[in-house]
Order: sequence, then C-alpha cells, then structure tokens
Amino acid sequence: MPASKLQQRILTTLLIVPLPVAAAVLLPPPYLALFLGLVLLPAAWEWAALAGIPSAAGRVSYAVLVASLLIVLWQQPLREWFTQLTALVVIFWCVVGFFLFRLRAIEHKSGPDLGLAAAGLVVLIGPWIAILQLHARPREGPYLVVFLLVLVWVADILAYFTGRRWGRDKLAPVLSPGKTRAGVYGALVGAILCGALLAWLMALPVSSAVPLMLLCMLTAFVSVIGDLFESLAKRRRDLKDSGHLLPGHGGVMDRIDSLTAAAPLFTLGILWLEARP
Repeated sequence: MPASKLQQRILTTLLIVPLPVAAAVLLPPPYLALFLGLVLLPAAWEWAALAGIPSAAGRVSYAVLVASLLIVLWQQPLREWFTQLTALVVIFWCVVGFFLFRLRAIEHKSGPDLGLAAAGLVVLIGPWIAILQLHARPREGPYLVVFLLVLVWVADILAYFTGRRWGRDKLAPVLSPGKTRAGVYGALVGAILCGALLAWLMALPVSSAVPLMLLCMLTAFVSVIGDLFESLAKRRRDLKDSGHLLPGHGGVMDRIDSLTAAAPLFTLGILWLEARP
C-alpha cells in the first residue's frame, strides 16, 4: 500500500474509531440501536449496489427495507427472540464459510442478484441484533462490545502486517489475492492474546479463561469469512471497494465486513460461557 494511502487510512481510522467506542459505553440501548442503524444505512446502500440493484431509487428502497426490519425487530416481543436469531445468523456464516473455501471460480454478474440481496439482510441485520444483545449483558455489556470491536481491529491489523511480512501461501486467491495463511495465523495469535488480557482483567479462573481465549480465536477466524464474503460480492461486480465514503478504506461495508460475521459468534459464545455451570 502506498505511504500516502496508508497515512490516509490511519487518519480516517483515528477519526472514526472513537465514535463506536463512545456509543457503546455512553449510549443507552435505544440510542445505541439508533446509532448502529444509522451506520447500517450507507452499508445497505453499498450492499444494494453489490447485489446489482442499478438505480438510486432501488438502493434507497433496499436501505429503507433494512431500516424497517430494524424497527420491527426492536419491538419487545421480537427482542425476546434475539438469542435464537443470533444462533441462526451463526449457522448462516458457517454455511457461507463452507462454500467460500470450496469456491474455485467466480461467476461475474451483470444484473440484479436477488440471492445476494437477500443474504445482505442477514449480513447487515445479524450484527445489529448481536451487538445489542451483547450490550444488554448485566454490568459489563458495554465493555464487552468495546472488547469485540478491539478484538476485530487487532485481528485485522495483525493479519495485514503479518501477511505482508511472512505471507507466502494465499488463503483464498480466487476471492482475495492479498490474504495469506500467515495473515490468518497472526490474527489468531492476536485474538488469543486479547482473550488472555480480558480473562486477566476479569480475574477469571483457568477453566473459564481457556474457553474465552478459544472463543476469541474462533471469532477472529470467522471475521475472515465475513471479509471474504464481501470480497466475493465485490469481485462478482469487478469492484475494488464497496464505496468511497471513508477515505483510505473505501465504503462502510469495507470497514464492517469482518464485524458482520464476528459479532454474532462472539455474542453467542459469551451467552454460552455465561450459561456454563
């Protein structure tokens, strides 16, 4: 990456990172739901473009559909089903990962892709449900959301730098030629260290710390699947970025693609750890 673009990327990161962190810590649940929903609106516009919806009116309609579903899901009776919905989203990502790593060629699309548009609803709404559910955990919920963000960022950063330094074998050359197995290993190591740090801060016994570290490692791995799925959507349209809203990063989807897959798994894992005897 050219030095100027890297500097631009770092500057944009420094400007946007405090926003979700502050929102997670300071905002009550309804306002956090609204904040996350506002983030998802430009992401929905971008995903509509990736799904081949050609007109601005069509992309606005897709964003309105996403917003409408968020409003419906926020109603109390449906909020009681957030755990089950999160589990279904995790299954979705497991299926996506299975097919991604078996993919040998990409079929380029020129018209609308209704399947990808439908999948986008899960991709966009899944992390919204998961983050709100995680945020609702007693006492430490907001800080677990911040930890999830840090975990994904650390995994992404270490994947980038270890891949550049030691990357030889490509992870999925058809989908993302820049991703290497070494980069994934770096992400997993970073995730384990993040888990160990959280376990130490929470003074967890070894019997709880080890599962937490394994959860962080799995979350980092699944975050790669989220990244690769967006790469597939972009390559089917011969696009490098999902948009141009964030200088140095591309679009909003390019910033949250890893989180879309990571958040549901991490939340479901935390719920499982809390339920252990």
